[in-house]
Amino acid sequence: MKDKRNEILARQLIDYSLRMKKAEVLYLEIKGKETLELGKQVIRIAADRGVTVFWYYNDESLLRQWVKSASDDQFKQQADLHLHLMQKADGYIGLRGSDNPFDLADVDQKQVDKHNTLFYKPVHLEERVKRTRWVVLRYPNNAMAQLAETSQEAFEDFYFDVCCADYEKMSKAEDKLAALMNATDKVHLKSPGTDLTFSIKGIPSVKCDGRRNIPDGEVYTAPVRDSVNGTITFNTPSLYQGTVFMKVSLTFEKGKIVKATADSNVDKLNKIFDTDEGARYIGEFSLGVNPFILHPMKDTLFDEKIAGSLHFTPGQCYDEAYNGNQSNIHWDQVLIQRADYGGGEIWFDGKLIRKDGIFTDPDMERQFSKENLKPAGME
Repeated sequence: MKDKRNEILARQLIDYSLRMKKAEVLYLEIKGKETLELGKQVIRIAADRGVTVFWYYNDESLLRQWVKSASDDQFKQQADLHLHLMQKADGYIGLRGSDNPFDLADVDQKQVDKHNTLFYKPVHLEERVKRTRWVVLRYPNNAMAQLAETSQEAFEDFYFDVCCADYEKMSKAEDKLAALMNATDKVHLKSPGTDLTFSIKGIPSVKCDGRRNIPDGEVYTAPVRDSVNGTITFNTPSLYQGTVFMKVSLTFEKGKIVKATADSNVDKLNKIFDTDEGARYIGEFSLGVNPFILHPMKDTLFDEKIAGSLHFTPGQCYDEAYNGNQSNIHWDQVLIQRADYGGGEIWFDGKLIRKDGIFTDPDMERQFSKENLKPAGME
């Protein structure tokens, strides 16, 4: 898709998200044929900036052929190759636009686990995430439009509004929310099917303002690992490891998931949580604040940013908001609390801070409005 908005987005990725400078190295992963146009713009603009680019093409249809039959030694050798490349990189961009996100759905789960443990964890979770400047984003191909249940043309307009939002203003808007979370001990979540309490005391909050993910718009922290008690029921579908899970409900005792149910695929749900000990504990708690994203589309990078939402994440915590939980999974699951999704409340230390997806602080709510964060340069 040749679109001038690709150039605007590419400049934002290189200049704002990664702040790439002359003589630095960019590792660019391109997934999906339709993503190539944006990839071309990234490479061209990076070259203009004096940045050296390593790029390669990938998608789930190719990955499937490898994951199905690769041995432990092959996964390790592949990881070693990419690890050397990633260690030389100052920045990483992941452009994700695979034609079929379900290509791994019927691959043996043991093989998928090996790929995650032996390749993805050392290359991405331990090297890329911890050491480089990085940003990942989906691309508006027809597969994404189908997941969003809309036309590709309408989805493209939505996508560029979301991805080219004024992230500098969003960053300023997130300052106040981050400070509030930093000062909070006890959190209480209430929604239909949800009554959950936990502590976030002493764990830093982190702003997500277009530096890591595009689209962006969340402020996250993590619960004190053993402090989570009660039940949370998610009202958005979640596509994870090639399977869509609906109405996932998790019950916690002293931080651990002791019961996990869903509308279907319950056995696979619990197998995921049995990946390792940390998979049944929570590594992240976050509030979504992007006003341009209102409805789920089975794509975590979008769904976790939905205005009036929160997500709660079984698995690996981030170093920036470290609560000690270690795992080979990190599964963001989303609960929308706006009135059109059943409503809900968030309480910090006994004070109501958000009701039905609207912040009780009028200034905070205004700063996160569409009017304040409308995309620049899109006329």
